[in-house]
Formats: sequence, structure tokens, C-alpha cells
Amino acid sequence: MTILDFAIRIIALGVVPGNRRPTTAMAWLLCIFFLPVPGIILFTLFGNHRLSEQRVERQTLINRRVRDNTRELEAQSSSYLGPEWVMSAVELNRRLGSLPSLDGNKVELQRDYEQSIREMTEAVRAAEHYVHVEFYIMSYDAVTRDFFAALQDAASRGVKVRLLFDHIGTLRVKGYRQLLKELKSSAIQWHPMLPIQPLRGHWRRPDLRNHRKILVVDGVLGFTGSQNLVEPGYRKPGNHRLGRKWVELMSRLEGPVVDELNVVFATDWNMETDENLEQELSLYEWTYEPGDVTCQVVPSGPGFTTENNLRLFTSLIYSASERISITSPYFVPDDSLLYAITTAAQRGVQVELFVSERGDQLLVDHAQRSYYEALLESGIRIWQYPAPLVLHAKHFTVDNDVAVLGSSNMDMRSFSLNLEVSMMMYGGNIVEKMRQIEDTYRNLSKELVLEEWRNRPLWQRYIDNVARLTATLQ
Repeated sequence: MTILDFAIRIIALGVVPGNRRPTTAMAWLLCIFFLPVPGIILFTLFGNHRLSEQRVERQTLINRRVRDNTRELEAQSSSYLGPEWVMSAVELNRRLGSLPSLDGNKVELQRDYEQSIREMTEAVRAAEHYVHVEFYIMSYDAVTRDFFAALQDAASRGVKVRLLFDHIGTLRVKGYRQLLKELKSSAIQWHPMLPIQPLRGHWRRPDLRNHRKILVVDGVLGFTGSQNLVEPGYRKPGNHRLGRKWVELMSRLEGPVVDELNVVFATDWNMETDENLEQELSLYEWTYEPGDVTCQVVPSGPGFTTENNLRLFTSLIYSASERISITSPYFVPDDSLLYAITTAAQRGVQVELFVSERGDQLLVDHAQRSYYEALLESGIRIWQYPAPLVLHAKHFTVDNDVAVLGSSNMDMRSFSLNLEVSMMMYGGNIVEKMRQIEDTYRNLSKELVLEEWRNRPLWQRYIDNVARLTATLQ
């Protein structure tokens, strides 16, 4: 075993660092050096965050076709008259995610968890042509039952209902078999995303996830944000005993941005089924009353060769001159994002971060806490949303110019392992609306003080630092 252990360590030195962040490579090397055989097995299972070459090639082809289909829009000048850095971010998103920035949208923000599901249910009930549903987690329960009934009714009256859910994300929630039973008994077309089914030839790194949340109805109404289709306690008795509920933010959309969400859904549907939905996409044929918000959808994930969400986030943070407000339930930044946000604070930008007082995932919560001291020292204000509630909303605002909302956390998993969808918004009063929500968070939260944090017990600091190391194993 000594020779084998030595050989594994030597080979790992030349293999592990390839195309990985230095911090990630170092974490894997430490794991392999301490536990050579188990470490190399874990690296084989979890070390590659890319999807199959076939999926990557298909994503590249779809991006090219999307750009070709929307090329006419590039010649249209936006009515936006804000700072140049916003247009620079728009161009970045266009090059990385292929989708253009589009004027004329209406955006309504919805904080009420159950009201959001009711609004989606009503939209499905009014569907005439098709309904596209894509959520990381789905559950057939007391809160979502009417939504699934609306889907079943729509499908039975001839509406094309297509539904996608993440295989592992949904499988872990209580009642998975009941969900499958309801879907199988209906006319809904449904598929699990990124399934782990070795006997059927479906295998990949098991912790890759499709984390997107999208609903599109007839290409007229769209919904996206942080919320999953499950009751707010995630069907866990422990959460119910503690009174733990998830706090979310969703958006109800009308306008051309709905078609962009539809493109993202159609891409994922094509990935899982090989069915092409281009005939149902109408990227520049709109017949609705225009709104005053400009929106741009930014897909990201291992199907892309770049980390689209990370590049957008850091670009916007470096462009800020006055204020940045970030809401993220899982804030575990890589070095580039950490430098961006601390540099912004050190150059005088008012930066605040909203997080949960107590997270729902032990290791992630401790990894996040390992960054608090550096953030506080740089001048960033940290607001802790009161337990037992979990602030699961994912959004941020930059100056008075830009708001970003979507499924993406500000952590390394969301940048490298999860398929995410974000939406950049500007114009109208969208930033003001988002600021009102941030004000609500602040009024409910307790501010974390640097001296108080420094005085936390040494054992907590130790656990935080160990958890931080595990966060880089990607």
C-alpha cells in the first residue's frame, strides 16, 4: 500500500490542478495526500464538474441558433440612458449567454410564498396553448396541490404541458412517489433533469444539479426567482416543529423577457428529450402592452464554458460607486467575488449583505460564517434574518441602476456545479421596488458586529474553517 499511496500522490500532483482554481486543486490534493485511496475515489466521482461533451456541444449549438434568431434585435437601440457600465454588462451577458437585453417588460415582485404559488396556479388555469414548468424541487402537497391540479386540467383540455424537475433535488423531498403517481396519471409530459440512472445509461458527477425555477404560460406570462414548488417547510417534520419556513422572492413577468425564459426552458427540454421546441418560440413577435423595465436573462451552469453568473456579478460589483445590497442564503464566494465585494467596501461603496441567522445546511452555513470576519473588517454590514426563518431569496441591487434576481446563490456551487438562471433588470422603478424589499429585511434583521463575532468560541471558528475547506472541493 505504501508504493500505491506514493504513486497516487505523485500522479495527483500533475492531474488535479488541471483547469481548476488553485484553492480547489489544493483542497483536493490535501484530501488525496491524507487519504490517498478514498481521496482518489472521491475525486473520480466528484472532481469533474463538466457535463458530457455531447451536452456541451448541444448547448453551444443552441447558443449559436439563439444568437442567429435574435440578431435583428442587436441593431435596435435601447431607450435606456443610464451609465455606460450597465451597457457593458449587457454586452458581457450577450456574449456569454447569447440572449439580448430587451425593453418593454412589466415586472411584479412577490414575497408572499403561498400567494406566489396561487398566482402561478391562476396563470396555468388561463393557459390556451402551452405551459412550461421547470423547478429544481417539486412536491405534491397541501400548498402545491391546486397548482398540479391546474396543470392536469390544462393538459386534459389539450394544452401542451411540459414539466421538468431536478432528479436528485426532488427525489430527496418526502412524497416523491406521490408526485410521480400524480404525473403518471395525467396527460402532462414530464422528465427528470440530470437523472442518475446507471442502468439506463444516465450517469455523471452525482452532485450536478439543475437549480433553475421557471414557469412560462403561452409565451405571455413568465415567473422566475428563488422559490421551489413545495410547501414552505419542505415537508420536514423537524422544520415544522421549529417553525422553520423559507422566505422567497419571485417575479411575475410580462413582455419579451418571457420569451427568453422560454428559450432557457426549451434548451433544457431539448437536453433531456431531444425534442426541438423552436416552433413555439417567438423571440420578437410580441402583442402585449409594453412595460418600462429592461430585462436580460442570463443562463449559466456546467453546460457553458464560462461561469456566466460569476462574471456578471463581479462585473457589476466592480462598477458600483454608491451602494450594493446583496441577499444570498449561501454566501461562499470564490477569491474573485470576495475581492470584488471587499474592494468595493474599501473604496467607499456602502455594501450590505443579508443572510439567515441560522442556515438550513450545516456545512454550508459554517463555510459561509468563515468569511464574516474578512467581510466585516472591510466595512461590509451583515444583517442576519431571524431564525427559525430561512432567507432563501437570491437577489442584489447596484447603485440606483441595476437589480439582479434569479435562482443563483453567491457560492462556488452555483458558479460551477448548478445550472442557474439569473435576470438583470434596469429602468422604470424596479430598483426602488427591490430596495423596498431590502428595507423590510433590514427592519427584521439583527446586525452582526465585528467585535462580537471575533469573540465567538474557538471551537466554532475551527468548524467554520474546516467547512470552508470542504466548500472548495469542486
